Amino acid sequence: MQLLTQSVGGPPDHAVDVAVGLAARGVDSHVIGPECPGTETARAAGVTWHVREMASKTDLRGGAEMVRQLRALRPDVVHLQDRRAGWLGRALGPFLRRTAVVYTLHGVADGLSDLVPGNARAAERRRRDRWYYLTGERLISRWGRARVVVPSAAVARFATEHVGIPAGMIDVVANGVDARRFAPSPASGVGGPPTVLWLGVLAEVKRIEVLLDAVERVPELQVLIAGDGPLWDVVEARVAQPALRGRVTMLGRLADPAPVFGRADFFALTSAAENCPLAMLQAMSCGLGVVSTAVGGIPEVVRDGVEGLLCPVDDTDALVAALAALSGDAELSRRMGQAARDRILGGFTIEHCVDGLLRSYEKALTCAR
Repeated sequence: MQLLTQSVGGPPDHAVDVAVGLAARGVDSHVIGPECPGTETARAAGVTWHVREMASKTDLRGGAEMVRQLRALRPDVVHLQDRRAGWLGRALGPFLRRTAVVYTLHGVADGLSDLVPGNARAAERRRRDRWYYLTGERLISRWGRARVVVPSAAVARFATEHVGIPAGMIDVVANGVDARRFAPSPASGVGGPPTVLWLGVLAEVKRIEVLLDAVERVPELQVLIAGDGPLWDVVEARVAQPALRGRVTMLGRLADPAPVFGRADFFALTSAAENCPLAMLQAMSCGLGVVSTAVGGIPEVVRDGVEGLLCPVDDTDALVAALAALSGDAELSRRMGQAARDRILGGFTIEHCVDGLLRSYEKALTCAR
């Protein structure tokens, strides 16, 4: 059973994929959480969705409703899929008899992101960051006796070295994508000027302004920006300026991102910090090569010069060179796109992810019995 409190973003998308993948294996698959864009897809695949909402850490009524539903179901395994669900489920851990508890640590607070190997610090470190995200995580993990799943070895190191979770309680299970849904489009890269796709939350950690700085210096390149967030107005004003006018299309948040990958020749990711980003995996599965910062778990997926080109954080010159290389060489872009697709099929599909999670579930069940 998947437990989540978010309705949009990576964790609910991942929870839907996992729930559907488990149902396909014949598992009685349930989700407790708010409705999200993938709810109907999950239901159509045989997943039972129990609509419950916990809007904030202080939403005691919503939390209590989730707890009541969880106890009524009495699942063999409860998989906690976001930070709020992680605190709630691990707090209950000792009281959930014969229920194994697994928590996925999807990411690290922006103020602590530089503690993950390869990441830069994405925001100012606040006083409460260490108390809440390090000390608090260590205490709740020990209390809840949960196995902790992380999608990259980089974040596994963070969890052991800085949070203090024993290595024996951590499993690295990379995120995965549905390679049938995210597949190369016959029309991809056919006709028109070279086009790069950027997909994500328009927030400081994603360094969208670095991409725009670089694109100004690659004049033949067109850009698709998919997503919304707090920097929407800033980006919208920037792309209206003469240097970028007519070259950047802002698509907003997409209910289904799959079709947009067919409109691009390659994919760009410019973040200061990442774990194992689903958007990048989806792009690679669609046969797009990658230009990305070499942060977090990204070098564990993208091999520089094979599936894409990796750059240091905030290095505009390196980003310009990488964008120019793929936009100016259609054969290189095609070759990296094929390698990217092969890379996904070789180890980063949702089937690979579910295989790894089932192994984690079995370890957690052994401890719970």
